[in-house]
Amino acid sequence: MNTQQIIAICIFAVVMILIISEKIDRTVVALSGAALMFLFKIVTFEEGISHIDFNTLFVLIGMMIVVAIVKKSGLFEYVAILTAKISKGDPSKIMVYFMIITAVLSAILDNVTTVLLIGPMTLVISDILSINPIPFLMTQIIASNVGGTSTLIGDPPNIMIGSAAGLSFGDFVVNLGPVIIIILLLLVFIFKFIYRKELVKSPQSEELIAKLDEKKAIQDKTLLVKSLFVLLVILIGFMTHSKLGIESSVVAITGACILLLIGKQDPHEIIYSVEWPTIAFFAGLFIVVGGLSNTGVISMLAKLLVTKTHGNVVLTMFLLLWISAIVSSFLDNIPFVATLIPLILTMHTQGMDVIPLWWATSLGACLGGNGTLIGASANVVLASVGQKHGYPITFKDFLKIGFPIMIFTIIISTIYLTIKFAI
Repeated sequence: MNTQQIIAICIFAVVMILIISEKIDRTVVALSGAALMFLFKIVTFEEGISHIDFNTLFVLIGMMIVVAIVKKSGLFEYVAILTAKISKGDPSKIMVYFMIITAVLSAILDNVTTVLLIGPMTLVISDILSINPIPFLMTQIIASNVGGTSTLIGDPPNIMIGSAAGLSFGDFVVNLGPVIIIILLLLVFIFKFIYRKELVKSPQSEELIAKLDEKKAIQDKTLLVKSLFVLLVILIGFMTHSKLGIESSVVAITGACILLLIGKQDPHEIIYSVEWPTIAFFAGLFIVVGGLSNTGVISMLAKLLVTKTHGNVVLTMFLLLWISAIVSSFLDNIPFVATLIPLILTMHTQGMDVIPLWWATSLGACLGGNGTLIGASANVVLASVGQKHGYPITFKDFLKIGFPIMIFTIIISTIYLTIKFAI
């Protein structure tokens, strides 16, 4: 191992440790790591830029702009109130419906945005019914990570995997959709059992919910119609982009531009609402991982993994699934997947069939996020919403529910991948 490789590994390790510790803002850490890669001449500026996955970044930017505009129409509040009314004030049914809505929205949009919108609505409903919102918040965190696993755009790791592997929106739905539906249905029954004593309907519940008017939630009917039209166009674009020969980022940015043009919202306000620190974090991280790739560290790891598994695709698939899940429980899945992508690409150049490995990585990294409170961004975001309103979810409390659920979903995923690729 040469000096350049040792320096690259040290920079990467320090970046990971600081991200996990959360003592310094992760964006600052990632950009500092990228700067060190340049300063120590691990990568040139041009090489560093070439390692940035701009397709991933522009999908995120485009969808953040779209969601910021759609939010102003009141669509999400409308859906939440309507769901509560359909359930007739039954907390158990509200939990199930909110789980399904969260999972579906997390698949179509992204899970962080979804929980930011659904969380506050949940607190309003639980306040009206005078019940503890923590079961709702917990199940929504789990559902957001499960739902986000099923599509190209639901969870950032999938955007990264899709971009690197050339997989389409349809590929994700066809290959991961079935197991995600099974997992979600099983979780519904599990959570109804876990929270059966806490989600009891009171005599006044139905009457209180009936007083809510979902129509008043719609703030701009014209914008609502335009938003639904553009969302439909974007969804169709994501499902057909590979056949049309255009990148998913082009679909997202085009949809964002159309909605900016016809939505008549303040473009400065909308563009300002984009989570630019997250975008910068991605860019810095891609450069840091690019340093590992440039120095041959990734190639060495790939050869080691292939040697240990004797090139057995099925064994490598299971190894990646479980390693991804366990690591992603304690480490943000974004940097972890960013590390695995060049590793898998290197295996591909060595003649291995890596398609099963992409699906194993996606399932492990996305579902692994349910293991602990810091496993995924959506977990931290929704927990902070609860904390702000006096309903804290501690690391220990989340671990008791989340980690066993994560292990359960990975066992189901193992069975699914076995049937799909090993039999």
